Amino acid sequence: MGGRRLQAIVAVLLAGLWGAALAIPHLGGEAWFLDRVEATMTDLRTLVRGVRKPPSSVLIVAVDDAFVREEGKYPVSRGTLARIIDGVARFSPKAVAVDVLLLDAGDEADDAALADALARNRSVIAGAAVFDADRQRLGPAGGGALDRVPIADRLALPLDLFAQRAAVGLVNVATDFGGTPRLVPMVFRASDRIEASFPLQAASVALNAEPAFEPGRMVLGDRAVPTDLGQRLPIGYYGPRGTIETVGAGALLAGTVDRGQVEGRIVVIGATVIGSGDVFPTPFDPVLPGVEVISTAISNLVAGDGLVRDARVRLADATVAVLLPMILVALLAWRRSLPGFAAMAVVMALWLTANFAFFAQGIWFSAALPIAAAIPPVIIYGADQLWLDRRRAQSFAVQNEILQHFQAPALRDWLAHDPGFLAEPVRQEAAIVFIDLSGFTAFSEVASAVAMRELLDDFYRLVEEEAQARSGVITSFMGDGAMIVFGLPQPTPGDPANALACAAALAARAKSWLAAQPASFAKRIGIKLGAHCGSIVASRLGGGRQQQITATGDTVNVASRLMEVAAQNGADVALSGDLYRAAGEALPAAGRLQGPLQAPIRGRSGTMTVWLWRGAQDMPAGA
Repeated sequence: MGGRRLQAIVAVLLAGLWGAALAIPHLGGEAWFLDRVEATMTDLRTLVRGVRKPPSSVLIVAVDDAFVREEGKYPVSRGTLARIIDGVARFSPKAVAVDVLLLDAGDEADDAALADALARNRSVIAGAAVFDADRQRLGPAGGGALDRVPIADRLALPLDLFAQRAAVGLVNVATDFGGTPRLVPMVFRASDRIEASFPLQAASVALNAEPAFEPGRMVLGDRAVPTDLGQRLPIGYYGPRGTIETVGAGALLAGTVDRGQVEGRIVVIGATVIGSGDVFPTPFDPVLPGVEVISTAISNLVAGDGLVRDARVRLADATVAVLLPMILVALLAWRRSLPGFAAMAVVMALWLTANFAFFAQGIWFSAALPIAAAIPPVIIYGADQLWLDRRRAQSFAVQNEILQHFQAPALRDWLAHDPGFLAEPVRQEAAIVFIDLSGFTAFSEVASAVAMRELLDDFYRLVEEEAQARSGVITSFMGDGAMIVFGLPQPTPGDPANALACAAALAARAKSWLAAQPASFAKRIGIKLGAHCGSIVASRLGGGRQQQITATGDTVNVASRLMEVAAQNGADVALSGDLYRAAGEALPAAGRLQGPLQAPIRGRSGTMTVWLWRGAQDMPAGA
């Protein structure tokens, strides 16, 4: 298995483990560190879902600012509260829920009037659970129906005078870090007793049904309501302040509210007075009255249109938290290019679309958990791969820099934009120049390896400079010689002239270089060059893993044999008549060209026309 594949598999598995590590606390309702992101995403999805028409099962009778001004005080007296209850009762509501804490004794007559009013109706009054900590403390898990319900440190309950005449429910809600109510606990534990919530009591009285609790849900009459951990009901908001139908207490007492507005409905009596302090921020409204939050929960219970986040939804969240980062990391490992990133974007878009679509249908899948599970692994793996890619790029750059020394610059640049160059042999016209140091083999037997390397380096350098100056390509260095091709990678009309000029320049520079060497070397070494032009076969030679671009054919062989002709005649360069004619019979600037003569060529029958060139330093004085 390749290193990169193994690395990708490990990264995918680690991404899944990271998602599982986040999913475990989420399954237990302990992922508080994701609350801020989840709250923001929940508000966004709620706004996208939009304002919904609430069911007609609930009516709010508001103790509003206008009514308080008429009464002249707030809170209003319990006698007034009794008159409001009696005013509601005239129109046959299903239940009257009074969202007012009746903790202390008041005026005796008013208290008695309120107690009588409660007794005459199917009434619910409010109590409260008190928690010493900032967050509601949840009970332990144990597999029972009432596991994880909030545990109150103490209870604030109505006076017995009222509690004996009406059902009591606790009005506490569970808020997020920003104070937005997200859940309403259906029951609370306090010491050795269980207390129902205010919305649950109101729904139970209205439906005339006792709730039954099962793990992950609550059965109320003929309906089963899914609940979150600890039998808490997620709130599904309908809209801003006033979305749930509201009438003023003053209008009710004045007789301007008709029977149709009240009959058969759960009537919630509560304060909407500005400055009462009983307000909450919600996705739709920064100051939604507490009575409307409670009424929303009652409507969700009765109509079954609240949000659903139960054990199955949390398990689905955990599955997505494991799979989503694994899929994204796998796609990133598959291809770190536009198709790979596009595939990742498609996966994220599909997940987000599905998440919003399910939320619109009332199923509250977590958005924060998959995001937190996916982003870190993708960033870490992407950064790691970017770092490794940079290291590989640096390594490749070093290797390329090294390998550039083993290929002629013209061929190197050509191969860069045409990797298939000479994949098949090509017959074309070219000019060939061979240069060789005669006597070097005998000298190498007595010279040191270091001295030989330094001399050859100097010699190869001057050959390379002269070849590149005239568009020649050195296809090989052969011990103490070199072969230069004029016509690669593409032939040009000036190749023969360039070859002739290069041969003459090489002879002159080589002679000057030899003259500058120690006498022990210079007197033993000579120089010979051969040059010819004609048809060659340009190709790649070698095995599948190591190849060399070179030229072969009779033209190459003749150019090599012409070096012998140069040595036999004491000339620096022997060039063919074909090359001389193709070059336009242009003489080099310095030196002397002799010929033509007919010279035999080893390996060929007959003779061929040859010209000899000697540098200026080899010419007799006055020549």
